[in-house]
Amino acid sequence: MTSKSFLYRQTPNLITTLRILMVPLVLWLIMVGWDSFTDRMIALVLLVLAASTDGIDGAIARKRNLVTNLGKILDPIADKALLSGALIVLSIQGAVPWWATVLILIREFGITVYRLVIAKRRVISASGGGKFKTVIQIIGVSMALAPFDFLGAWWGWLTQAVITFAVVITWYTGIQYLRPAK
Repeated sequence: MTSKSFLYRQTPNLITTLRILMVPLVLWLIMVGWDSFTDRMIALVLLVLAASTDGIDGAIARKRNLVTNLGKILDPIADKALLSGALIVLSIQGAVPWWATVLILIREFGITVYRLVIAKRRVISASGGGKFKTVIQIIGVSMALAPFDFLGAWWGWLTQAVITFAVVITWYTGIQYLRPAK
């Protein structure tokens, strides 16, 4: 197998791995640069860039018929590392309420463990609802990270409403995963 062939076949998994590697940089910028408009904007751009690769790797895998069980497992782990880490550091910064972070983390890690436990029997791919949930979480986290406090109280209220909706949809889709397949 040539290196070109290997890279072609592994492109989706390499993109997912890149997303995982971006997580520490994003979290570091949020932690140390919270009081800096520039650092928060850089963290926001990197977070959105990392989150957007989720759709790119999946589209490449489907288009090239390169969907793998490894990819089906790594992809949600990459999403959870990015979003869970961001939620935790945003809660530390006071931008996301701890109750929302804890409820989302319980569901996310519970479903991840469930997927891993049954992975030998069958791999559960992300559902449409699960993908929608991820998009809502990304929007909520991005809004909480964005240094737009200058917009006034309505921005904070809207951000908290989106975070609350993310909690609701996160739990709803989690319950859907646990229902028996028909």
